[in-house]
Amino acid sequence: MKLERELTLNQKVERSIITTYRKPIWNAFVRACRDYALVNDGDRIAVCISGGKDSMLLAKCMQQLKRISDTNFELAFICMDPGYNPKNRALIAENCKKLQIPVQFFETDVFASANRAAEGHPCYLCARMRRGYLYAKAQSLGCNKIALGHHLSDVIETTLMGMFYGAQLQAMQPKLHATNFPGMELIRPLYCVKESAILNWKQLNDLTFIQCACAFVEQYTDGDMSVSKRQEVKALIAKLKQSNPNIEENLFNSLHNVMLDTFPGYKSAGVRHNLLENFDK
Repeated sequence: MKLERELTLNQKVERSIITTYRKPIWNAFVRACRDYALVNDGDRIAVCISGGKDSMLLAKCMQQLKRISDTNFELAFICMDPGYNPKNRALIAENCKKLQIPVQFFETDVFASANRAAEGHPCYLCARMRRGYLYAKAQSLGCNKIALGHHLSDVIETTLMGMFYGAQLQAMQPKLHATNFPGMELIRPLYCVKESAILNWKQLNDLTFIQCACAFVEQYTDGDMSVSKRQEVKALIAKLKQSNPNIEENLFNSLHNVMLDTFPGYKSAGVRHNLLENFDK
């Protein structure tokens, strides 16, 4: 009797993506890549590793796509160390080794710089600075795109946060052109994947990843992020989901079904418009 070979952790992780989580993760990932034309012939894509569950799953999905796709593209895996403590830096390196992700680390002082410049509220500035460094590093490696791990839940949460706290209806796009890096694009291949599926995948494989690991977050006891507006929105969606299980799908699909003619005003290419412009026509 032939005994089945025991799989390595990486093999189990990869198999789970295309078997146990084929529909909620793999099919959703492929759908985003196809529907939004995220990966094309001739691309060289820098997959950006933050060390969290989302970017690590993204890396594994991109590796799998590279193996099976007829599209001719190349991958590079980069991780910017913006000032991680040694424990988090070591955990990222350990996970990349276990999951066979050939990551290239590079150092910056983003955490410290953002906290000095925007003391008490560094998150927005930190995100912008990190993205700039990622574009620059990717460009130096000959890449024309960077891939980030934003997922469906990020998309709908960001939209609601803009409405609740920014008084604007603005979505997160699946891809966009870089403003300050000509020829570069940002893509979000996990755009159609729910965070709940990613959490289940992580738990099934008994994986441990870092969360947001900046000094600003770490000042909260036991990682208490109750002050976060995003956490408030997450809690609201979870509560609504109890009475409407399709709430996430409905919110996401509404971004693709905008009835612009029903809005009293909108902004396009930086120009503000209102219904009076064409009301009598």
